[in-house]
Amino acid sequence: MTADIREPAPTRDVQFHPLSRRIMHWINALAIIVMIGSGWRIYNYYPALPIHFGFPNYLTLGGDFTVTEAVNDEDGLANALAWHFGAMWVLVINFLAFVIVGFASGHFRRDFLPVGPRAFLRDFWAALRFKLDHSLGEYNAVQKVLYWGVLGVILLTILSGLSIWKPVQFKELTWLFGGYEFARVVHFFGMAAIVAFLFVHIALTLLVPKTLVAMVLGRASGEPHRKSGVER
Repeated sequence: MTADIREPAPTRDVQFHPLSRRIMHWINALAIIVMIGSGWRIYNYYPALPIHFGFPNYLTLGGDFTVTEAVNDEDGLANALAWHFGAMWVLVINFLAFVIVGFASGHFRRDFLPVGPRAFLRDFWAALRFKLDHSLGEYNAVQKVLYWGVLGVILLTILSGLSIWKPVQFKELTWLFGGYEFARVVHFFGMAAIVAFLFVHIALTLLVPKTLVAMVLGRASGEPHRKSGVER
């Protein structure tokens, strides 16, 4: 008589985000969107690139032209600057809190490490062929690199913004960026990289909607992930 040996029932994939992480995530998202919209209005007044290029006014933040002309006798630059500087302090304080909590809680170590070039190239090649596996609650190498990258880009954009805002007070920082005008170029391309990340981030969220559920409600679960036809 042989024993009836059964495999244990597979556990469900789970994504969990504590309340503090969710709050800081959405504050970061809101502050970045406000800074992008107001920054585009500022750019239209004072371009950083030596090419004829501007952002559509309906995508910028600075108020209705008719109202701002009546109140401030200009086309929204004053409002855009106010929005930009207001959101700047929210982003700086919240971003610092997010990074400190991320390291102190072990979130960055657990979820974004380890990651290496071989794993990134493997997963990136799989993503290009639309064959990249995704397990709810786990980050693949492409996601890990993107998250580390956007944290670095946000920090770079904040520092370049400070050197533009106070080029005399932060003259050493402005010098590191190659001067005031080049700091503006760095700031612009930092913004462009963040916008690109947002597009990828939103696209991935649409592909796996439960990740949004977890970031809103704190927890989401799904059927066990299968990889190459084998259950985990």
